[in-house]
Amino acid sequence: MAKKSLSQKELIVFDLDGTLAPSKSVMDPEMTKLFEKLLAAKKVAVIGGGKYALFKLQLLAALKRSPKELFENLFLFPTTSNAFYRYNGGWKNVYTLNLSKAERTKIKKAFKEVFKEAGYEHPKETYGPVVEDRGTQVTFSALGQEIVAVLGKKGIKMKDEWKKKYTPVKMKMAKLLSKKLPNLEVHAAGFTSIDVTRKGIDKAYGVRQIEKQLHVPIKNMVFIGDALFPGGNDYAARKSGIQCIPVRDPEDTKKLIKKILNEA
Repeated sequence: MAKKSLSQKELIVFDLDGTLAPSKSVMDPEMTKLFEKLLAAKKVAVIGGGKYALFKLQLLAALKRSPKELFENLFLFPTTSNAFYRYNGGWKNVYTLNLSKAERTKIKKAFKEVFKEAGYEHPKETYGPVVEDRGTQVTFSALGQEIVAVLGKKGIKMKDEWKKKYTPVKMKMAKLLSKKLPNLEVHAAGFTSIDVTRKGIDKAYGVRQIEKQLHVPIKNMVFIGDALFPGGNDYAARKSGIQCIPVRDPEDTKKLIKKILNEA
């Protein structure tokens, strides 16, 4: 990538899980310092499939000692941009796009049917809800929503092992769900998750929302994510026309942030 192209970007857009922090975990101290330096130089938006509570856990908790004026350059888009939060003397919700009660009931019923049709059996032990109603989306997490909160690094390892073994099954279930829910959007997300949102809600929609809300042209943004490959939950961002840079993990992201800071 040409050095000039990164230095000219007005806004950096990050995926959260697997890009800025390990799955459902807090950003580490090195990432936190780099992120603070980036906020001092650029506008930054974070978009992920997790709910706002996870953004607070993974991102904002790590930044709790950061100068509050930096937050004026930080914009949060949880549940794949079904919600938007910005800082104004505190974190304020700008919008939330909830599914209807009937839609959420239909989705949960479809998940039950798909588990049976795909021949998928849940692990004997799970941690927290396996199918969680987040209001803006309904999410399947194979090992439970709270596995990392309960088991820490062991939970992350278990999610990685599940991913290696069951990704083909997960993709099959996502395909079956799409057929059952043609008026909704199905995303095979993260290591162990499937998200169902309103139709048209994906990371391309999120990028366009960022453009609309922050008045920054897409050509002046760059998207950084760990799942920009076909079938990955960041891949849809490419449809928006935004420049995309794939990373493997948070360590890879750190190198890229250092590059951006050296160019800025």
